[in-house]
Amino acid sequence: MKIILDRKTLKRKLEILKKQGEKIAFTNGCFDILHVGHVRYLKKAKKTADILVLALNSDSSVRKIKGDKRPLVSQQERAEIMAALEFIDFVTIFNETTPLKLITLLRPDVLIKGGDWPEDKIVGREEIKKWGGKLTIIPEIKGKSTTNIIAKIRQVYYSKG
Repeated sequence: MKIILDRKTLKRKLEILKKQGEKIAFTNGCFDILHVGHVRYLKKAKKTADILVLALNSDSSVRKIKGDKRPLVSQQERAEIMAALEFIDFVTIFNETTPLKLITLLRPDVLIKGGDWPEDKIVGREEIKKWGGKLTIIPEIKGKSTTNIIAKIRQVYYSKG
């Protein structure tokens, strides 16, 4: 089964799965350099539902959010890496700076975000509650981030001394 899908195909598949009684969880992010913080987060996310959908920020979306030097890994390669993880059922790529349109389209049962986001800043939190879904915040794994990895690479390989 192909798990990297456009949003329309994904919506159709999820509608079928919901009719079969499957519970759908949704999370999103850039996932530029996969690290242990991502893996631990996604494993916990998968435990919240039967099906885990990962919405991946497109290259243009990442640039708008993180700046012109990012992403370091292309959207197609990031999607392929994420799709290879056993706890991710579907991957879709979105161009917007937030996943609100996608969340509204897909109507997941569970919306998942990392603890580095305050609840009042989580996009889709109000919408998911409107259709009886649940917001789940997974505690942040401190110190584990792409930004920290980039900083360490710069320090180790580019610092004078």
